Amino acid sequence: MEVSVSREKILRRIRKALATPLAAPFLPQHLQGVIYPPPADDLSILFATEFTRLLGQFAYCADEAELCSHIAALAKEKSWADIFCLDEAIHALFDRNGLGQLPCSGQLLECDASITRCEALVARTGSMLLSAAQPQGRTSSVHAPVHVCIAWTSQLVYDVSDAFNLMKSKYGNHLPSAMSLATGPSRTADIEKTLVVGVHGPGEVYCFLVEDGGRP
Repeated sequence: MEVSVSREKILRRIRKALATPLAAPFLPQHLQGVIYPPPADDLSILFATEFTRLLGQFAYCADEAELCSHIAALAKEKSWADIFCLDEAIHALFDRNGLGQLPCSGQLLECDASITRCEALVARTGSMLLSAAQPQGRTSSVHAPVHVCIAWTSQLVYDVSDAFNLMKSKYGNHLPSAMSLATGPSRTADIEKTLVVGVHGPGEVYCFLVEDGGRP
């Protein structure tokens, strides 16, 4: 009975407030044009700056041969015994440049690293836009301890809105069932406000940006 009385008091106050609404304490905002000013730097420089600031590892590649050289060196340095990659375009790229010997398999849960492409790179936030329409689906950039993303300079955009416009242009009315922004390695400071990396996703993220030309 006491609970019902309290509930009725709360509802009475809500009804009264709805009947006599107060004016908003701020003026209505009508946004026009862009929110953020245009970038002062080249998009690749801006992306690299933001991406590395968020603990990502970035490398610029003049062509796919240089990309494969970086990948081979990284795999050797990290002693990767199993790399998860379902993208046939990446496999073809590796084969063209003598990197077909990389230990790639389809075993995501046991892999040392995953290699994927992305839909776009967002320079302002240092983010990679991924989607379920890509060959790896939704999981490989999350479950693997190391995520390696290969992107091309034509995929660079300034802001998130530009990335979504790129997706609309690419897919039209058939957008992927899921799109996500990956911004550096997984990290949290929920436990005693101490930053911990790699809790809910990859502990290391690499982005290799390749100058357009021979892009798959």
